[in-house]
Amino acid sequence: MHLAAGAAALPAVSRFAWAQAYPIRPVRIIVNVPPGGTVDITARLMGQWLSERLGEPFVVENRPGAGGNLATEAVVRAPPDGYTLLLVAPSHAANATLYKELSFNFIRDIALIGGIIRAPYFMEVNPSVPAKTVPEFIAYAKANPGKINFASAGIGTGPHLAGELFNVLAGVRMLHVPYRGNGPALTDLLSGQMQVLFDGIPSSIGYISAGKLRALAVTTATRAATVPDIPTVDEFVPGYEASVWTGLGAPKTTPSDIINKLNSEINAALDDRKLKARFAELGGTPLSGSPADFGKLIADETEKWAKVVKFANIKVE
Repeated sequence: MHLAAGAAALPAVSRFAWAQAYPIRPVRIIVNVPPGGTVDITARLMGQWLSERLGEPFVVENRPGAGGNLATEAVVRAPPDGYTLLLVAPSHAANATLYKELSFNFIRDIALIGGIIRAPYFMEVNPSVPAKTVPEFIAYAKANPGKINFASAGIGTGPHLAGELFNVLAGVRMLHVPYRGNGPALTDLLSGQMQVLFDGIPSSIGYISAGKLRALAVTTATRAATVPDIPTVDEFVPGYEASVWTGLGAPKTTPSDIINKLNSEINAALDDRKLKARFAELGGTPLSGSPADFGKLIADETEKWAKVVKFANIKVE
């Protein structure tokens, strides 16, 4: 009986020892957007912290394309050993509705590890737009239906969905102009070819401070600590909320001991004073919690953006 009990305990001991030793070689964090911007910066900050904490490199690998689905597919197909992780972002919630024939089911095929941060977009305009507040902008847009162009980094991206949600809740009709990335969209906003952009704090704060762009509001439900004088859209359009949120995931059958270890380390990172300060520069607030907490966020966001995609009749090319 003693021998049998010992034999039965061996697999559990082995898994525990494996998780305790993890990682023993470099870990990849696959990101579905190009370098720069809130999502990529979040991955790099967390990767650096985990590298220093766990003694092995956590290397960010940018793999944009196909609306971010190339990155997800790469992780779904990777060995479930904890050495390939996915930086999870709002596109993963929206793509479930935008794309009808994906080779994976995100909720089924990705094991969630935990949230990292939630951060706002600026609702920003070129200074040639006469509106200085959200109410003034709504009045201007209603007086000029179909004549205001809002740019985005592409169809189905977070900034696109943020603009479409504004259309729905504010009762206006801005025309969407998709670009291949945030950089070109921002360039055309600065030149005046576009009138509106929903953009993350890191890429726009310098232009706003210099007066080259005007921030009307931030898009989170509460004001951002980095720019407390800028109101939220929700203060004028009740129920409006759109944000960049991030977290980590892994292939579905990654051992739970590794998932739990990484979750514990992420939560420790979000309590680290220096890292919290860096995230605050992005306007980010921590998303500490369990894998289940992160899963609820994704389920809620998936349902929310499905309604917007269907109502706005958004189609991917």
